[in-house]
Formats: sequence, structure tokens, C-alpha cells
Amino acid sequence: MSVRVLLLGSGGREHALAWKLSKSPLLNHIYVCPGNAGTSQEAKTSNIEDISPSDFPKLVEFAVKHEVTLVVPGPEQPLVDGVGSFFRKVGIPVFGPSALAARMEGSKAFAKDFMHRHNIPTAKYKTFHSSEVNSAIEYVKTCGHQVVLKASGLAGGKGVLIPQSTEEAIEGLKEIMVANVFGSAGSEVVIEELLIGPEISVLAISDGYSIVTLPAAQDHKRIGEGDTGPNTGGMGAYAPAPIATPEIMKRIEKEVLRPTIDGMRKEGFPFVGTLFTGFMLTSSGPKTLEYNVRFGDPETEALMVLLDHSVDLVALFLACAEHRLDSVPIKFQDGFAVTVILASKGYPGSYPKGQRITFGDIPSNVVIFHAGTRQNGDDIVTAGGRVLAVTSCAPTLEAALESAYKAVDAVDFEGKIFRRDIAHRALSAHLPKTVSLTYAQAGVSVDAGNSLVEAIKPFVRATRRTGADAELGGFGGLFDLSATGYSDPVLVSGTDGVGTKLRLAIETGIHEFVGIDLVAMSVNDLLVQGAEPLYFLDYFACSKLDVNVASRVIKGIADGCKQAGCALIGGETAEMPGMYHKGDYDLAGFAVGAVERTHILPSSNITTGDVLLGLSSSGVHSNGFSLVRKIISHAGFTFSSTCPWNTSTTLGRELLEPTQIYISQVLPLAKAGLIKGMSHITGGGFTENVPRVLPKDLGCFIDAAAWQLPPVFRWLAKSGHVEPLEMAKTFNNGIGLVLIVDAAKADEISEALKKSGLSQVYHIGEVVSKPGVEMRNVLSWAEW
Repeated sequence: MSVRVLLLGSGGREHALAWKLSKSPLLNHIYVCPGNAGTSQEAKTSNIEDISPSDFPKLVEFAVKHEVTLVVPGPEQPLVDGVGSFFRKVGIPVFGPSALAARMEGSKAFAKDFMHRHNIPTAKYKTFHSSEVNSAIEYVKTCGHQVVLKASGLAGGKGVLIPQSTEEAIEGLKEIMVANVFGSAGSEVVIEELLIGPEISVLAISDGYSIVTLPAAQDHKRIGEGDTGPNTGGMGAYAPAPIATPEIMKRIEKEVLRPTIDGMRKEGFPFVGTLFTGFMLTSSGPKTLEYNVRFGDPETEALMVLLDHSVDLVALFLACAEHRLDSVPIKFQDGFAVTVILASKGYPGSYPKGQRITFGDIPSNVVIFHAGTRQNGDDIVTAGGRVLAVTSCAPTLEAALESAYKAVDAVDFEGKIFRRDIAHRALSAHLPKTVSLTYAQAGVSVDAGNSLVEAIKPFVRATRRTGADAELGGFGGLFDLSATGYSDPVLVSGTDGVGTKLRLAIETGIHEFVGIDLVAMSVNDLLVQGAEPLYFLDYFACSKLDVNVASRVIKGIADGCKQAGCALIGGETAEMPGMYHKGDYDLAGFAVGAVERTHILPSSNITTGDVLLGLSSSGVHSNGFSLVRKIISHAGFTFSSTCPWNTSTTLGRELLEPTQIYISQVLPLAKAGLIKGMSHITGGGFTENVPRVLPKDLGCFIDAAAWQLPPVFRWLAKSGHVEPLEMAKTFNNGIGLVLIVDAAKADEISEALKKSGLSQVYHIGEVVSKPGVEMRNVLSWAEW
């Protein structure tokens, strides 16, 4: 096989790629457009300087004429502009994504929305168009956290501002959205929560299905030593970054890379090429900063020399473009690679060009990749801001740095600037330290707990009601019962959990709804005793506190409290390393309500002939999920499968529809004395729950034909071949609450219920003299 490669670009990244590609035994020739002084010196490599790299039709014409068999776009702009489609139309494979897939870098707003859809951990954010500058300013004033401002479009790696105050943020917004300092890239702005922690870059090669993760690198964006001064395209890099432990890399692959590649494929724009993902290693784990859809620069220079000598990059790129990445082995040398950028004086601002470059004695383990250079007769001169990428590889980081800086000192041009502290983070981490054990080292983060309290205070504040107006942070929650106006109250309490429905939330990464379930299960149990929910407390337990996950759960709890009209007055967050599997958590809730002594339910006057009214459920609620999960597995589905009865969403999202809270619809009638008894249909279905509210000598019949079995229960019954009576004693089957009312008032009460709430109301049965529950017409559920 004889492969001819067309490589697009002119920087250090492209020289590094050409250097490694040229070593392939499969290679016939590399054409680099436009290339630089370094690419033209590589074996079997020549520059194309008479065609613009943005003139895609002429490049295709050239490729066809010269029998090019693989195209490798280096920079992001051609990929975003859809260069791949031009070559694929004429049958030439491209190592790089389509224009649709390249939106992941071309639009930060698009990428952030993608992360949100696929539950990929990232910072909180909001997007504003340039016409919404006043709204953006108001957001930074009121969001409650320090922000990062990002121009949504391509800005050459410089479209990010990190203001130190609200005033700086407002000025930054005006610069981007009004003064257009980043041009059209700033027509849309993403305002993100500022994340704190060390930053790493992870490059992964994918063919749309398989993923090969490269060693994590750390870039040095700031121009000055000690990470000072303005951002640049990168002043140096090293790999592998010691801070990217195997555990962290495993989380990145599981929580970000795999969901990203799978999500892009499922949304119709599969990714082929190199996905560059930036991460902040926060106290709650890796958070995604951004996606790039190509090799990074200067990370690529370090990674190319770190690749094992046996790796054939041509074969690897071809396999990726042809969707058979798993057929080509890839491995890396032991040791470390370091890249030090030599830049022109004035960079990243204006700088001179045409300065003659001289090269002295270069160590044998150093490769100098050209970036901003050109040939001028017999001389090589500067032609860009970043001029050279001095790169070395050695068994230790210290040895690699020594070789790189020795080469740096051997290269000279007027105005040469560089940083002497590349890899300073890794070196400082290696310094010997006196061991002083802390609670954090035991796996418990007090700071994370404090951050959670601050994050949830607005949610808790929104649940205030008469009798409760305290803030979180005390040793206990306070409630003033006398303020509620009860004359002879009896307190009613209830506690519950969410059960194995939690497993569904954890596996799907959708955490907003189980908090509502937690509240619903407790307050509905208060309601059936005639009680008004007054306040609620929660218990959240985990192995390692993820503030983002916990705050989403507790927001759901607050939402449930607002629906129930009760106050969230306290809770406990327990971080217990080793007690739970990583990523797992458990929930429990405790609710307290009050009822006038004369209105406690069930009343003693329930008699034969009383009518059973059924209020519709919102879904499976929070019971029977052990069977639900077994049915899904048996039927060959996953939680990410398209929902069979609602194709606009996933099966997991549909099943997570939270438990209906019946307080606002039913409590006024209970207070008016119009209800004799109520039964909350939870675990045990109809056959176990309804008898709990009836006198021991009475029973009831329930007519299963009185309402239509909802699609979710029809699917569960059919897919699991669940017998009708088993359905009746396991699930709510569409009826979440059963009311027992006087037959003479049943129609009046039914109409009142219909006017006061969302749940549908059905006459589903009557009280009879024979104890137990007779399920009538239940065989109609077997029509599967």
C-alpha cells in the first residue's frame, strides 16, 4: 500500500504530525498546505504554497490530480467550515470530523447544550446573544458565583476572559458583545461558573465507535512565568501529567468521553478524528471545560514524540477514517515529553517578523518543531507569534526538561521569549512534604459540604411558609406551630425513601426528580391521615460528595416541598468514604404535618356502599422499580433506549417522572370533612394498601375497567409477561391515591377534585361487606 497524505495547516502541530507520519512504511508522500520551513525538511514531504488552505475546491482538484489517499486537517477552522465533505464526495478519506460534528468546537453554546443533554459534568452556564447584553449583565450581577466569559465562536484560543469582580465581568461583556473584540466569535457569549482546580487536556482518537485515549497533558496558556499575563495559544506542555491518575482517567473515559462519542453518534453526527477535551479537576471530580475537534497545540508536539516507535500514524489515521480503529495497535513510550514554545517578542500582541533563526548543538533526544517560520533564501526566519516548539522525551520529567532547555539555549533569534517554568505544577507536586493527615485526606471534604449549603440556600429559601422562616446553618430546624392557626392539632409524621428508583437516577445522570419523589412519598402518607404537611427534613448520604449532583437532588426536594406547601427546614449530608460505591448516593426524608383532632382519617363512619374515587398517578411513582429494572433487562432495553410509548424521550427519563403530590388537590376537601378515608397506592399496589384504611370487617371491589391502563403499565405488563393480579399488587397502575367518600356526595366531591388539580378522577369501586379487595375486570390488563 502506498499512501499519499494531504496535511492542512502551518503550525507546530502540523510539523509534529508530518514528522511522525513521515516515518510510516506505508507512506509515499506528504503534501502540506501551506506548511512552514520545518515541514519542508521532513522526508517524503513538500509544501504547497500556491493554493490557499481555505480554497477547498482547488485542494480537491490537487488531491485528485496527485492521487492523495488521506486528508488530515490540522486547525479547527477548515473542519468547522466543512472541509471534510469536499474530499469525502470524491472518495478520499478524511481524518477529521464533519462540519456538524465540528460544531462541538465551533460553538461553545452548542457544546454546552450537548453536555447538558447528555449529563456530562461541566460548569453551570447560561448563553446570551450579542443583542442581550443587558440581560447578560443582570445575570452576572445576580447569579451568585464568580464567572468566566467565553466567546461562543472560534477565537484562536483567546476568546476567554476570567474577570476578578462583577465590575470586570460587566466590562468584559461590553468588550465582547458591544466592542466586538473577538469579532463574530463574540456574537454569542457563554457565561460559566468559575471552576477551581488544576487543568488538564485529554486527547482521544475515535472512529465514531471505538475510543483510544492519549496520555493527559498540561498546557501553559499564560505568557508569563508563574501563570501570569494574558492568555496565549500555549507556551508549553508536558505529558503525561502526573495529576491525571489512573482513577481520574477512568472517570473521564466513563463520565465524559464515552457519553460524548455515543451521544454524537446517536444525535446523527458521529465523531471521526481527534477529540480534544479540556478538564478542570475540581473537588467533586473532573468537569468538562470545552471540546476541540482536532489535535491541540502544543500538546500534539509532546504526544507525537511520546508515541512508541512502533506506532504507524498513517495506518492509525486510515483505520480511524474507515471506522476500524480497533484494528490498529497504539502504545506510548515510558517516560515524559516536554514542549517549550519559543515566541516572538510582543506575542500575543503585535510582534516583528523576518528575524533570522540560528540553531546550535541540539541534544539527540530533542526535536525542534517549526510553527511560525518560513524559508528566506538559505535562512530560516520568524513568521509568527509562536515560532518554534522545542520538544524532548526522557525517562523522567526532570531529564526531559533539562534536555529541552539545553536546546532552547542553543536556538537564537532576536526578541526570543519563552517560559522557564514549564511543568512547574508537576515539579512542585513532587517536592517532599511533611505528612500531616487531614479530614480531606480521609476522603471527606468539609469545603464541598459548605459549598453545597451555599448552593442550596436559594432553593430552601423558596419553601418558606407560615411558621418557618429560618435559614440553613443551625443545629436544627425551627417551626412555630402556633403560627399555623390550629386550635387542637395532632402532629403526624412520616418517613420514607425513594427505593431502587435511585439506581435509575444514578445510571442516567438525571438527578432533578428523585427529590420530588422523596417528598411525595412522605407527604402523601401524611395526607391520607388528613394532615397538612408543615415541614420536611432530608438525609443525603454518599461516599464522595459531588456538589453538582447533591444540589440537583436537593433542588428537587425543594420543588417537592413547594408543591406540598411545606417548608424545607433542615437536613443532613453524610459523606462516608467506603460506605457506598463511587457515584452512588442514598436518600431519606422525614415529614411532619398537623391535623385537627376531629379530622383525623380514616374516620370511623366508613360503611358499605361508600364510593372509591381514584386519582390518576403521574407514572410508576417510586415503587416496583426492582421489577421494572428486571423487565427492562429481560426485554433487551437500556435506560438510554428510546421510550417505546413516547418516542420523543428516553426510557430512563420517562420512568423518572416524579411521584404525584396530591396535597393541593385533596387537602381542602379533607379539611372540610368530605373525605372518610384515603389510601396512598405505593408498594403492595391496591391489594395491600386499600385494606389498611378500611375497618377490619369491610372490604371493597375495584373495577379495573373504570380507567384506562396507562401505556407505561401496559408496556411493563407485556414486556415482562406480568400477570394482571401481580400488576395489581405491585404497581399503582395509573391510580396513585384512593379516596373513600359518601355515595351521596361522590359526584359533588368528584367535580370539586377535577376543578382543583391536575390529576384525573375516576369512580373505581365501592366498599362491601366482605373483607379484602376484589379486583374486577382485571383480566382486561392481560390484552398483551
